[in-house]
Amino acid sequence: MQSADVIIVGAGHGGAQAAIALRQHGYTGSVLMIGREAEPPYERPPLSKEYLAREKPFERICIRPQKFWADKGIELRLGETVSAVDPQDKVVTLSSGESVSYGSLIWAAGGDPRRLTCSGADLSGVHSVRTRADVDRIMAELDAGAERIAVIGGGYIGLEAAAVLTKLAYKVTLLEALPRVLARVAGEELSRFYEAEHRAHGVDLRLNANLECIEGSAGGVTGVRLSGGEIVPCDLVIVGIGIVPAAEPLVATGVNAPNGIQVDPFCRTNLPDVYAIGDCAVHRNRYADGALVRLESVQNANDMAVTAAKVICGKPEPYEGVPWFWSNQYDLKLQTVGLSTGYEVGVLRGDPSTRSFSVIYLRDGRVIALDCVNAVKDYVQGRKLVEQGSRLDPRALADTAVSLKELLSPASA
Repeated sequence: MQSADVIIVGAGHGGAQAAIALRQHGYTGSVLMIGREAEPPYERPPLSKEYLAREKPFERICIRPQKFWADKGIELRLGETVSAVDPQDKVVTLSSGESVSYGSLIWAAGGDPRRLTCSGADLSGVHSVRTRADVDRIMAELDAGAERIAVIGGGYIGLEAAAVLTKLAYKVTLLEALPRVLARVAGEELSRFYEAEHRAHGVDLRLNANLECIEGSAGGVTGVRLSGGEIVPCDLVIVGIGIVPAAEPLVATGVNAPNGIQVDPFCRTNLPDVYAIGDCAVHRNRYADGALVRLESVQNANDMAVTAAKVICGKPEPYEGVPWFWSNQYDLKLQTVGLSTGYEVGVLRGDPSTRSFSVIYLRDGRVIALDCVNAVKDYVQGRKLVEQGSRLDPRALADTAVSLKELLSPASA
């Protein structure tokens, strides 16, 4: 039986950063990274942006050159999945049937795209945007003549894909079941701004659009039928309705798993020497008032990876990173810091008509998050307001004549 001092399950941002951080912090034991894709670790955000737009080839989105992993003594087992975990004997079973023992296990498997459950969801031409292979299949169908695209889901993935495809002159219809886009992650001001932007660029954006089924045949999709009976003609469907944590083998062991694998401040699960990080990990976050959250972001994956690596290296530090996220659509750069969930007041700073503004979110009078559109200075300075939980007059926050830096406490400034 093969063995490794540390096995990392997942070769995305979290898994790659965990391996890198182990070496950076002096770990000399054997490290084995198991990835279900055939490719070496690569960045995921460009998939719905520069990679789909064909502005960046795959080589430019790799996290490190192939040679890096061998030079650092990090073994890659690609095209493999873990089918079972035995936490008592500290053994994982691979999809090939091989068993590998471990000293420590870092679960960084991420998540799988949430699938449609309606009729026609498995037709050729229905796609997700989660892996390189997903986007390669989309691009192949575009090259084969697909012209009309239906995007299901008005979250970041759906909006980014719609923006790229519209810029490439495809006819895009975006279908969102809720009354506004980004409803789960942002305030109404931001939602309405992005709705207007997409419509101005030619996207046929439908709200309260409930899906009944996907129309088509063995030859592929021909349309999306809505609950009212209308059929939206299309040659290709992109589904962006969230992810499901990839945690089944660990869940089968009895690990604490409320919509993901729960971890403590050091990314430890309730199983001995088993850690979980990234999109599949649930943790209590100080920026959510200690509530259990599961964050899907590069920042979260990377920061949790460093936390787990430091524990294994005997340098434990709790995970306390402030959440941040970004999205590029058209010529708009959205930068988010903090978590706006449960906000009570949204303060508009600046004029959306100028296409440079921020929305500042307050709860109990404290600044808990900012959404900044083409407003880098607000993002950089507002981060400190979130970190210190500043209590500020909304009128002062809205006044663009006063920089956010001037509102910081003297120590933070």
